[in-house]
Amino acid sequence: MDVDPAVLEPIADRAWPARERSALGGWRLNAAEGWSMRTNACWPLGEPDREIETAIDAAEAWFQARGLPPRFKLTDGATMPEDLPQRLSRRGYADGKKTLVMIGPALGRSDPEVTLSAAPDPSFEAVFKASAGGNVDDARERLETLARIPSPARFARLVVGGQPAALGACAVEGEWAGVFGMRTTSEHRRKGLARRVLGALLAEAALLGARRAYLQVEASNGPAIALYERDGFAAGYAYRYWVR
Repeated sequence: MDVDPAVLEPIADRAWPARERSALGGWRLNAAEGWSMRTNACWPLGEPDREIETAIDAAEAWFQARGLPPRFKLTDGATMPEDLPQRLSRRGYADGKKTLVMIGPALGRSDPEVTLSAAPDPSFEAVFKASAGGNVDDARERLETLARIPSPARFARLVVGGQPAALGACAVEGEWAGVFGMRTTSEHRRKGLARRVLGALLAEAALLGARRAYLQVEASNGPAIALYERDGFAAGYAYRYWVR
């Protein structure tokens, strides 16, 4: 699907804001606790404000000063030094998991059983933590990031049998809606709940002015990709994290 990473990546960066942020010209530096890769990586989205090797040195020093391993998020089609992968490789970096950015229409359907709010409430946080696989630090960092999503943001919670069962969130900027934090409790998976949450979020995003939506999904996650494809999403581009 036709989408320019030079347009969408800065929007996606603002939609999922790290606790601490800096820049080296067109390179964005994000740091938090070290769990979510997007909020703990250097995003080269343009030319740096200094010589490339010096910029890499500065990025590495910035992360090391915060007790974090240097990590670079290289996006297909983004404006960056063409030989940056080769330069990182010579320093011992290698590319890791591939993530797809999927693009679709901001079209959905409201659902009377999906509760929408402008901020995550305690029940939203409880479901998020319960679906984190026991990693409370990872869940806490992501919840803190969700709480920093700039307005307008919406948080969706689907209740089944009186108990929250699935949730998700979206950030809206201009015509774009970003979908984040999709979670379903283990006992309610494969029941179509995530699709209902997504539909409610997209319907709300459309009311807020969005026409297109994006989300990130690991390229190896076939079931999630199939879910999103059924709702009109298609792969727009991909990115990979380079780590030592």
